Amino acid sequence: MCCATKHDIKTRKERTMSNIPNDRLYTEEHEWAKQEGDLVVIGITDYAQHELGDVVYVELPDVGETIEKGRPFGVVESVKAASDLYAPVSGEVVEINTALDASPELVNRDPYGEGWMIKVRPSNWDEESATLMDADAYAAHIGA
Repeated sequence: MCCATKHDIKTRKERTMSNIPNDRLYTEEHEWAKQEGDLVVIGITDYAQHELGDVVYVELPDVGETIEKGRPFGVVESVKAASDLYAPVSGEVVEINTALDASPELVNRDPYGEGWMIKVRPSNWDEESATLMDADAYAAHIGA
């Protein structure tokens, strides 16, 4: 298919906007961060998984490692490409989603739920989260 029609573009934008939950914050690189108690859950957005295509492998840091905001913390590989994952916040990795080892397609199927990647104990949530986008700003960022 060489060209998208206006209908195709509108339909994609409507689908994308409806898949941007308001309960988390977003990076320009298409990661999301959701505060849950004293932890932050991190994953990639629906837009990112759609652009990547079928995810076949996810490389994540080990529990106990420290990640730094804006720096790569892992890699997601798809049938189309391999892309670095960038930390939306700094902190200590306290849990990784081990289900992604056997089922990396969870990232495609449920990027905001079962496809989460890591849980972090943030070192500076208040300051660093202020630099992230809310759902409306992220929607504008991706042109939704």
